Amino acid sequence: MRFLSESTGERISCYRVLDDNGQTISGSSFKEVTREVAMKMYRDMITLQVMDTIFYEAQRQGRISFYLTSTGEEAINIASAAALSNEDVVFPQYREPGVLLWRGFTLQEFANQCFGNKSDYGKGRQMPIHYGSRKYNYFTISSPIATQLPQAVGAAYSLKMDRKDACAVTYFGDGGTSEGDFHAALNFAAVTESPVIFFCRNNGWAISTPTEEQFRCDGAVIRGQAYGIRSIRVDGNDALAVYSAVHLAREMAISESRPILIEALTYRVGHHSTSDDSTKYRPADEINHWRTERDPISRYRKWIERNGWWCDDVESEFRSSVRKELLQAIQVAERAQKPQLKELFTDVYDVLPSNLREQEQVLYQTVEKYPGDYPSDVPI
Repeated sequence: MRFLSESTGERISCYRVLDDNGQTISGSSFKEVTREVAMKMYRDMITLQVMDTIFYEAQRQGRISFYLTSTGEEAINIASAAALSNEDVVFPQYREPGVLLWRGFTLQEFANQCFGNKSDYGKGRQMPIHYGSRKYNYFTISSPIATQLPQAVGAAYSLKMDRKDACAVTYFGDGGTSEGDFHAALNFAAVTESPVIFFCRNNGWAISTPTEEQFRCDGAVIRGQAYGIRSIRVDGNDALAVYSAVHLAREMAISESRPILIEALTYRVGHHSTSDDSTKYRPADEINHWRTERDPISRYRKWIERNGWWCDDVESEFRSSVRKELLQAIQVAERAQKPQLKELFTDVYDVLPSNLREQEQVLYQTVEKYPGDYPSDVPI
């Protein structure tokens, strides 16, 4: 009788295209990117960075209640979105607004959601940054961790049954792999041979829990293999590597009707959210190293500059224009009227049950009794 070793001691390699100086690594193969796509990728990465900075500041000013950034993970957002089709359905976590940005969601639409005004598609019933768009096949974000994974498999199986030329894509952090939904979803996908891409952002921290305290095994990629799923580890700060890996994963998922797992190694440069102070559990010099030396935007910029497609003067002007547009969008969103109170009770039941009708009446009576305690710009 012989028991298999719990570990081979060898780490699975990480796919890279660009080194830290933005030069292509000799011998690396990757999907060619047209100048048009390459430039849109870079502009959207900058836009996402500016958007995060301004919305974060807006929360600190008390103008919105909550926010979290994608700082350090811009390449994952934009490069993965660029490799997908708009027909592919996306089940995000809460750190993938760049996917929605790539598909055409406007800065005004982002602002409307964060401020929860009457133009917000969620009608003010979700926390800020919990975006959703039926138009862009981007399912509404939910706060509970990993619930989107089995949902994505179900959607992928439906696409397979309907013979659609599309796949489902679901994003989640390394912390999500410790949830039961992760394991159920991977087994579900493997058994049903559903065209779904599991995209794990292994950014080093599940809020304050480091990866070394979360994994006994070699990260998330080996867990995909354990379920019989073709898996790859990629440098998440390398835009070309992410683009190439997702492009090929999509082809395999659809043509071979199979699930694929991608583990993207990156680093969460920002705090987990505006409710967190990450300097309490990690050193400031570590954060600064990743912000300055391993920044995905800087690495990608060096590559496009070598191609003669970009220069610093253009970037300064572009950042300024994005900032101006976003500040204008915030002003519009902030001044807009809030959704009506009755919207709290719509869109779930065709006929409102008696207990909710009773709650609705109690709410209206409370507002009328204590008008000074409720915003005057919220119509009943």
